[in-house]
Amino acid sequence: MFVETVTPRFGDTDGLRHINNIALVEWFEVGRNPIFRMFTPDLDLSYEKWKLILVRTEFDYLGQMFYGKDVEIRNYITHIGNSSFTIGHEAWQEGKLKAKGKAVLVHFDFINQKAMPIPESIRAQLHEHLIIEENSK
Repeated sequence: MFVETVTPRFGDTDGLRHINNIALVEWFEVGRNPIFRMFTPDLDLSYEKWKLILVRTEFDYLGQMFYGKDVEIRNYITHIGNSSFTIGHEAWQEGKLKAKGKAVLVHFDFINQKAMPIPESIRAQLHEHLIIEENSK
């Protein structure tokens, strides 16, 4: 599991004085950086070197989050396919799960515009962070 602590910015709040749901998109992506590094260690975003494409995201908002209290972002792998894998995301504030979600990424060749099998060395790294969720058994 990968864990990052995010300190909400004032700009992450909305008119209802809680964290706007758009902030989670950024926070969950920050939490994916260690996974991005498995595929592109220097995080070089050049067309030739970047190897992942995001194909799906989903979020469930379970409780309100507020400014002034850190949020723990937890990311882990829930599924590994031939060329794609699923990341589970969680946002915790004050010891309570406030949001969860998933993202599906594909190992992708941008030059040839096609999916590629995940290399065995990276598959092994992903497997180290695999957590099978109860509802996906």
